[in-house]
Amino acid sequence: MSNAKVLRFDNSAILSEHLAMQIAADLRHGLATRGLASLVVSGGRTPVMLFEFLRMQLLDWSHVCIALADERWVEPTDLASNEKLVREVLLQNQAAKARFLGLKNAAPTPDMGAVSAWETFARVPRPFDHVVLGMGDDGHTASLFSSSPNLTSALNPHAAAACVAMLAPVTPHARLSLNLSALLDAKNITLLINGESKWQRYQAACAPGPASDMPIRGVLHQECTPLQVLWAP
Repeated sequence: MSNAKVLRFDNSAILSEHLAMQIAADLRHGLATRGLASLVVSGGRTPVMLFEFLRMQLLDWSHVCIALADERWVEPTDLASNEKLVREVLLQNQAAKARFLGLKNAAPTPDMGAVSAWETFARVPRPFDHVVLGMGDDGHTASLFSSSPNLTSALNPHAAAACVAMLAPVTPHARLSLNLSALLDAKNITLLINGESKWQRYQAACAPGPASDMPIRGVLHQECTPLQVLWAP
């Protein structure tokens, strides 16, 4: 069973505003204690409303570093790029002053790109002040997919924190993802889910079973990092 704190909201707007204020408080705490703060976010449709609330929060964004939990191996101008989404939705208004570090780089292959991307993460304060994750219908999180050849090493909780090359089974873009050790190197993790089908998948992931079948289990069945699950219908 997961030890996550579960909060249910009436709708996505209330959830997103609540989480935006919570993240802002975590970032302010990071700024107060070490002068810098860090936020790791996921892409997709689910966090869009969160980004819209978060970008309006009042804090010293110029000392906040925002990074991605995962990315498709596409150019930042591509419609499928998580970086494009973050730049266009989150890095606006108050948050425009934040320092953003993308994962896609000029390396010739995703494997080489993963090494280069993790070198960039040396500039991101760790442990991360907050990590926001989503969950796919197949139980993946970030770009940790059950069918990817690199999944076993990526889910190894004893591996060094790193960025790894992954492969999505559908629309098979090569991808980059933080491994489980990197995702858990955080003060707080939020799993953000919307809709009844995702709630059912979350409940399935809470049940005993191999993380190789549902990689989100690597996040749910751990006790080293505080985790909350926020859900709205």
